[in-house]
Amino acid sequence: MMKKLAIYICFILLLAGCSHSADKSVDITIGAAASMKDVLEAIGEQYEKEHQNINLTFTFSSTGTLQKQIEQGAPIDVFVSADPTAFEQLVEKKLVIAKQNRPLVYNELVLITPKQKARTIHSLSDLQHPTIRSIAIGIPETVPAGAYAKQWLQTADVWEKLQSKYVFAKDVRQVLTYVESENADCGIVYRTDALSSKRVRIIATAPRSLNRQIAYKAGVIAQSKQQKEAERFTEYLHSKQASRIFNKYGFIVATK
Repeated sequence: MMKKLAIYICFILLLAGCSHSADKSVDITIGAAASMKDVLEAIGEQYEKEHQNINLTFTFSSTGTLQKQIEQGAPIDVFVSADPTAFEQLVEKKLVIAKQNRPLVYNELVLITPKQKARTIHSLSDLQHPTIRSIAIGIPETVPAGAYAKQWLQTADVWEKLQSKYVFAKDVRQVLTYVESENADCGIVYRTDALSSKRVRIIATAPRSLNRQIAYKAGVIAQSKQQKEAERFTEYLHSKQASRIFNKYGFIVATK
């Protein structure tokens, strides 16, 4: 009788332990490109509803800044990059694990102006006009949107001619803020950033050949202490549920 009771108690304790383990809260930190802020917060809210033991924390910055932080061992579990080259560099260094070879989503580069300002700009060539005194773009060396902006301006043969007008920003969201507040006459941002604001107007869109390069990728940090949970969240970003939210925010979902 005592032996059966002991076995029963052990069984109850085992079930209690499993239940405690299943209910254990897990914290996952996602380092993501600044242009992903709105959409990832929306996806994160949905994910936490479906996985109540998961707590997501987001840190948004330029991809170049996040790359340096990951190389220095920052406590990040998932990396969402706006620059495929930066992402692949971390993969080659075995700092990021990429389970999906295809991009997560694509974006488009656009020229914007304050909505309430008189419409004097119609194309990149108009940026040379004397009335245009300031053009906000991300720092090309660390901000992918800035690097793409430089490439677009070079293609239009105006990059060098506009040197005195550039206002450099730490990330694409700061560019948007400069234009919204009219601290810049115009700026170059991603379409998704422009669509998030009611205070700016889209004037022109970069050529399709350039926009196809604006691909986002997501991967798990190799040193993450939450490998399985981080991998599940990364997989969710490629799911149909997440795709619907990406589409809602203006991103172009990559097809298989």
